[in-house]
Amino acid sequence: MSFGQEPIGGGRVAHLIVLGNEKGGSGKSTTAMHVATALARAGQGTGVLDLDIRQQSLARYIQNRQATIRRDDRVIACPRLIDLPSVDEAELAPGEHVLDRRLAAGIDTLARDCAFIIIDCPGSHTRLSQAAHALADTLITPINDSFVDFDMLGRLDPDTGNVSKPGVYAQMVWEGRQRRAAAGQQPVDWVVLRNRMGRQDMLNKRRVGTELDTLSKRIGFRVVPGFSERVVFRELFPSGLTLLDLPDMGVDRMSMSNLAARNELRDLMRALNLPGVAVDI
Repeated sequence: MSFGQEPIGGGRVAHLIVLGNEKGGSGKSTTAMHVATALARAGQGTGVLDLDIRQQSLARYIQNRQATIRRDDRVIACPRLIDLPSVDEAELAPGEHVLDRRLAAGIDTLARDCAFIIIDCPGSHTRLSQAAHALADTLITPINDSFVDFDMLGRLDPDTGNVSKPGVYAQMVWEGRQRRAAAGQQPVDWVVLRNRMGRQDMLNKRRVGTELDTLSKRIGFRVVPGFSERVVFRELFPSGLTLLDLPDMGVDRMSMSNLAARNELRDLMRALNLPGVAVDI
C-alpha cells in the first residue's frame, strides 16, 4: 500500500498537510480552506480529503465555492475535492483495515496531479484520523487560546501549574510519529496554531503562551500565530469564498479587519514554509 508516496508530475511527491485536533471548534476547517485556497491560487495542484464523515464542514465549504463559481461564472482557483473511494473488501490484505485502504486510495488518486493534499480530520479520535496523522508531512493543530484546549496537548499539575505529562492528543501524535519513523519517512513538521486570540485577558494569553513554548520544546512542535476571531470567516462560508477571493469578486476596498485577517493568513503561509511555495498573498 503506497499511501500517496509515488512521484507525481516532474518527479515530485505529494506533500500531505493534515489538520487535526481532537477538540472541536478550534477552526480546523476554516484554516484548512484558507491554506488550500492559498496553495491553489499560487498555482499549486491542491487536493482535499474531509475525514469528518458526519459534519463534512470543509467539503461543504468547497462545494459552496463550486456553486458560486458556476452561478457567477467566475474563474477563481478551487482545490480538488474527492470523497474517500469505495474499495472491495475482498481485496484487502490479511489484517488490513478497510478504512486504511480507503484513505490510501484517496491519497493515491489525488497524488496523480496534486503537489499538496489537505486532509481535514474530525474533532474526535477515529481510525481515519489516527492513520492520517501518521502520514502527515506537515501537521497543523489549531487550538483556541485557552487552557481548555491546551489540555489536549499537555496536562497541567493543579498544585504546581507545570505540565505533568502530554495530553491525549499529543500522545496520539507521538504514536503516529513512531509509525512514521518505523516506515523510514522524514519526521513530521508539527505546527500548533494559536487561533482566536482575544485582545483582552492579557495575563491568560501570556500564561498560555509560556506553557506552549515550554511544551513545544518538550514534545517537539512549532508555535505560530493563527487567526483572530472575526465575523468575516463565518460570513464567507455560504459562498465558499476566502479572504483571498474578495478582490476577484469586486470588493475594491477591504475593511481594516479583513486586511488584518489577510495579513494573518500571509504570516501563516510563510510560517508553514511549504516546499516550492512562494508566498504572494
